[in-house]
Parts: sequence; structure tokens; C-alpha cells
Amino acid sequence: MLIIFLIWRQNTIYNDIIGDIMARVIGIVSGKGGVGKTTIALNLGVAFSQYMRRNVTLVDCNLTTSHLGLSIGLHNPNITLNHVLRGESDIEESIHQHFTGLKIIPASIFLSDLDHVDITKLRENLDAISHKNDIIILDAGPGLGREAVATLKASDEVIYVAIPYVPSVVDVVRCQEVANEIGATSIGVILNMKTKDKHEMTKNEIEYSTNLPVISTIPFDKHVGRSLSMKTPVVVYKPRSPASREFFRLSSTLTGIPYPESRGFFRRIRFW
Repeated sequence: MLIIFLIWRQNTIYNDIIGDIMARVIGIVSGKGGVGKTTIALNLGVAFSQYMRRNVTLVDCNLTTSHLGLSIGLHNPNITLNHVLRGESDIEESIHQHFTGLKIIPASIFLSDLDHVDITKLRENLDAISHKNDIIILDAGPGLGREAVATLKASDEVIYVAIPYVPSVVDVVRCQEVANEIGATSIGVILNMKTKDKHEMTKNEIEYSTNLPVISTIPFDKHVGRSLSMKTPVVVYKPRSPASREFFRLSSTLTGIPYPESRGFFRRIRFW
């Protein structure tokens, strides 16, 4: 009985401590669409939640061309971020639980739901759920439109997604300038869909151009496309694929928690 009491007391103290800690709000940003930003946000969120055992909420802030819900087969949710930003629903009512443990707040796919949406209220709504999360990931709209800027303003930290070509990298520089003016901390660049073609920009060239570290290079992986058609994150669909391994490595880097493949056999069993 004494042991049970001590365990209960330890957990109570721990919960009291973390209850006052606000979540890390990380914006996933890109200069234009088509670079895999939503796919990265989703798989990174699942890696944080399912493998790193973090409490994570992923928010679709791309209201104009929302894709996050479609990526997991959530086609027409009853309550979305649009309803929250119109003052029609509480943000907790918009949370949808994914089978991986990741919590998702989708945006509506209907143009009519853009009416009377106040994207400037994004941060104050996120503050209402911050104490219940370790990490909140914001899947920003592409470019530097109203939605993207509001996402940057709501973010504490920013990760930029680019493909290894000059226009995409130049867009990162533009986004970074806005983030600096707002005061968000730039973590670095995720270089996506990298192949071994010689005409692609190298990691060193991108770091020199952006003055930011390339924190992850995700290789072009056919399993990513297949996972999209299956509406399942690739880290679940093919956890040992090249892209999945890099998502795990990145989630480990960002949380400081070793992921299973970096452990010995018996430690991996104990981890799971």
C-alpha cells in the first residue's frame, strides 16, 4: 500500500508541475504549395505522439486550401477550426482523435466556411489547450498570405520546408524575414524529396543561402505516395522506409528522446 501511495503521490506532483507548462507551438511553413508541408507536419506529429509519447495536437491552419483532414480520411468533420475562429464552437470541440494518439484540429474544405473567419484569433484559441499538450504543430498555409502570417504570429518556433531547388529556397528566405520581424524562433529547414541528382542544391548551398541549418533531409520515397493513397501516415504504413526513419530521427532530435532504432534489442522491447 505504501508503494502504491508513493507512486500515486509522485504522479500527482508531476502532473501539478507540467499542468502549468505551456506547449511548444511549432509552425511548419513553406513559401509555396507542393513541397510536402502537410505530409511532414502529419508524420512528424505522429512520430512525436506515438513513438516519443508526447501529447501532441496538429492544427490545419491552411483554411483556404485545407488538406490535412483529407490526408487521414477525415472528409467532412462536424466541427473544424473554421467554426472555432467564427466563435461558433469551443476549440476542444474541434479536436479529433487519430488512432495513433495524435490529436487533430482540421479545417473545413468548404468555401462557405471561410465567411466571417477571424484568423487573428488563432493564438488565443491555442492558449486554451496549451496546458494539455507538450507540442502543438501548426500546418501553415503556403506563401505569405494572411493565413500564413497569422500562423507565424501564433508560433513560438518555425520550421521551414523546401525542396532542393532555388525558387523554393528563396521562398524560405522571404518567410524567415517575416518570422524575424514577428519574433518567432527559426529552428531550421527540412529539405524534402531529396534525390541524388547532381542538379539539386546541396545541403551546404541551402544553409549558406538561408543562413539556417538543414535539420533534416527527407529522401524521395515511393512509400510516401502510397501512404497518401492509403490515408495513413508513412511512419505507420512503412515505419522502416527511408522517409520514416528520417522522421523518427528528426522527432528524436527535436524532443531529445532516443527513438527505438538507436537502442539495443532489449531496450527496444522495453521501450515498446
